Amino acid sequence: MDRTRTDIFISGGGPAGLIAAALFGTLGFTVVLADPAPSDEPRGGGDLRTTAFLRPARDLLERAGLWDSLAPHATPLSLMRIVDSEGPAHRLIRDFRPGDVGAESFGWNLPNAVIREVARDRLAALPGVTLRDGTGFARLLTRQAEALVTLSDGDRVAARLALAADGRDSPLRAAAGIGARTFRFGQKAIVFAVSHVAPHEGVSTEVHRSGGPFTLVPLPDAADGTHRSSVVWMMRGPEVAPLMEMTVEAFSAAATDRSAAIMGPLALASPRQAWPIVARLAERMSAERVALMAEAAHVVPPIGAQGLNMSLADLAALADLAAARPEGLGDTAMLAAYARRREAEVRARVLGIDALNRASIAAAPALRDLRALGIRAIHDVAPLRRLAMRAGLGSAPPPR
Repeated sequence: MDRTRTDIFISGGGPAGLIAAALFGTLGFTVVLADPAPSDEPRGGGDLRTTAFLRPARDLLERAGLWDSLAPHATPLSLMRIVDSEGPAHRLIRDFRPGDVGAESFGWNLPNAVIREVARDRLAALPGVTLRDGTGFARLLTRQAEALVTLSDGDRVAARLALAADGRDSPLRAAAGIGARTFRFGQKAIVFAVSHVAPHEGVSTEVHRSGGPFTLVPLPDAADGTHRSSVVWMMRGPEVAPLMEMTVEAFSAAATDRSAAIMGPLALASPRQAWPIVARLAERMSAERVALMAEAAHVVPPIGAQGLNMSLADLAALADLAAARPEGLGDTAMLAAYARRREAEVRARVLGIDALNRASIAAAPALRDLRALGIRAIHDVAPLRRLAMRAGLGSAPPPR
């Protein structure tokens, strides 16, 4: 049977896989991307989530030829606000300003559906990239010189590097024999958009009470001038079903109460979607001719805009190594260097976000007081504040 030969095979057509294909295609590599989603699925996939891109991620989007098309849809994040609440009362409010670490903004918020559409348009303009819609990964056989991939339709691809960007239950990771450790919290998140009377002024706000944070991230104003934000509301799993079944009016009232009315009354402005919250960490990030990135390598709760930004840090490391030594794409030396650059940092971030999330769940008064004390210390002690902000923005030096 004939094989398609390519430099890079990418499994997974979500934002991470699409951006990876755009970047490697822009760098001059040939790419085959297999997206198992049906080819007739709406281009946004019905995904209501948004992603906050931090500055290093924006730089990578520019490198991939995507940022100019994304920028008109992006909402700058001018300030990060942490609120510790007791019902409608604000026990603690602390603002983190980008100027403290020499930045103009923390990042830019974008709807996932827009990211997908812009990335797919970019791939269509890159002659070296082939997008296989409605086709998934099926089997893997690796040799010293290449990875042999069989697709779900029986076609075969020979690639110098097979890149797993196919989600938390990555079939390519499993085929490469790489296990993963899962951390469960008994949580789910409801994602939706709201309108509100008070302007958000570019402020991203996390409200802590118990069960997990309630996060409002700025969206562009509606055409009629209505102020809008996207919301990720994390809570204990059993609490989700009643909220999903509420009327719009009742749900809006519940969301306003949970937000401690920090933006005034909230009005539901989109459908609601519920997502399970877990953390997951792959045992390692590479195998023979295979690299893991994004949720195939690490999954974290949606705290501090770390998820896709960690994924793009994986991609940046891979792209730098490939561009520096293209003749060694996917070989043992490249993948060992990738592991050195990413595995220790990824492990530290997954475990750190795990600890932050467990602190956000706390309902016992003593634990909540301890959480508030920690927020005060991180904010009010200037060196700690700057260190935490640099780490959160991804500007800490990578391990070698």
